[in-house]
Amino acid sequence: MYEKNIKQYLIENGFNKFEPKAVLFDMDGVLYDSMPNHAQSWHKSMAKFGIEMSPEEAYQYEGMRGVETIKHIAGKQWGRALTDAEADKIYAEKCHFFSTCPKAHKMEGVEELMRKIKATGMKIVVVTGSGQKSLLGKLEEEFPELIREDLMVTSFDVKRGKPNPEPYLKGLMKAGVEPYEGIVVENAPLGVRAAVAAKIFTVAVNTGPLPDSMLAKEGADIIFDKMTELRDAWELFSSNWMNY
Repeated sequence: MYEKNIKQYLIENGFNKFEPKAVLFDMDGVLYDSMPNHAQSWHKSMAKFGIEMSPEEAYQYEGMRGVETIKHIAGKQWGRALTDAEADKIYAEKCHFFSTCPKAHKMEGVEELMRKIKATGMKIVVVTGSGQKSLLGKLEEEFPELIREDLMVTSFDVKRGKPNPEPYLKGLMKAGVEPYEGIVVENAPLGVRAAVAAKIFTVAVNTGPLPDSMLAKEGADIIFDKMTELRDAWELFSSNWMNY
């Protein structure tokens, strides 16, 4: 069923084999249903500084490092480049608003999917643009024996965030694998763009309000409507790459 997707990926990237050894997960909207909280936090914090950013707009910039999002949006509205200090101040306010939001829950189906992946001996890597320590610190605790700190890439690890491929290239390096040995699970257009630029097979799970067409336009190899669908399709998907 997925042989066509795999074949197309190999042709587009010039690879002659597909041998997944690691799965690289985004965090917000993939591991946690945290995006509604982020969207409201972005809207409120930016408004405090006179910057217009609707909650819906937050989904379009999802995956980008927070300070880069601020510099991009505020820079356009203010007509000048922001300093690091200005961006850091706004981001600190955004983190404050987020800390007051209700607790985000694990995305339904993701932990079962991870256990299937681990059972096959594949590595699990988290690649996020987040720099919010309140989120990052709980990953190992809430995903015991599945997520390890040494296999995490955060905003602190890179100079350029998504949609630049650097975060996913860093994830490959930490896992010790080549692009054709990885699979990315993303939910955001900019994250998909970063993964595709890193030449990694990209599975998009559309857990937000944006249309599938935005994920397809960025080059997603497969698109699922929810995480439980990917969980349930994993055995069939993995059986297809055995032919490559």
